[in-house]
Amino acid sequence: MGLLAPIKRIFGLAPTGQEQADAEAGESNEVDELYTGMRVEVTTFDGRMLFIAKLMCIRQDTAELHEYIESTNPQPQQVEEALHVRIRGYSDYEKKAVYLEGYISPLPQHIWKVEKLSVARIGNDRAFFRLDTDVDATATSFTGFNVGERPCKMVNISIGGACIQSEHEYKEGDKFLLKVQLLEERDISTLFCEVLRIIPKEKGQFQYGCKFLGLNEMDQGKITQNIFEAQRKKRG
Repeated sequence: MGLLAPIKRIFGLAPTGQEQADAEAGESNEVDELYTGMRVEVTTFDGRMLFIAKLMCIRQDTAELHEYIESTNPQPQQVEEALHVRIRGYSDYEKKAVYLEGYISPLPQHIWKVEKLSVARIGNDRAFFRLDTDVDATATSFTGFNVGERPCKMVNISIGGACIQSEHEYKEGDKFLLKVQLLEERDISTLFCEVLRIIPKEKGQFQYGCKFLGLNEMDQGKITQNIFEAQRKKRG
């Protein structure tokens, strides 16, 4: 996409017909330098999450991935050849999800080199890697008609949010504390959530897509580690 077109959009200057054609042609594979610093999730093509990283040093079809937390999936010394991976993030500038592909190989200090980096697609969703679960949890509200603690099931979890199922009716924008123990050997996690979408289910049940609020980098790291561990156990 390059830097010229975004600068023109900022100042309200419409691109020429040729510039528009060039931009549309490049959106399918060129990686914009404005994605530098974007927080991304790196997964294999069979859906296994490897690590969370910051996308850095973009130069045409190469870049670096700087891990937020140390990962053991895979260990750098176990990688004998470049891994073909999916790299998924969210562009705050474009307000869209960005799906990339590339080949990664390890560098020192939990940095990964990316080669043959390309844009697979850009979408309007804010999708993150989600781990399917079936875990008992509770949702506690402190205001309005929903005051109190109620049982629920956590259907899935990601770094940015979770889906729960409950017979209690919440509304979009409702907030509550979600308490869940994703792993028996780990402490209970307490997460402040906001309801984004509602999916009616059978037998008076509802599923609620929720986003986490107020998470700092340490909190995100703890959630990520729990997801890694749960993923490993689920795969046996």
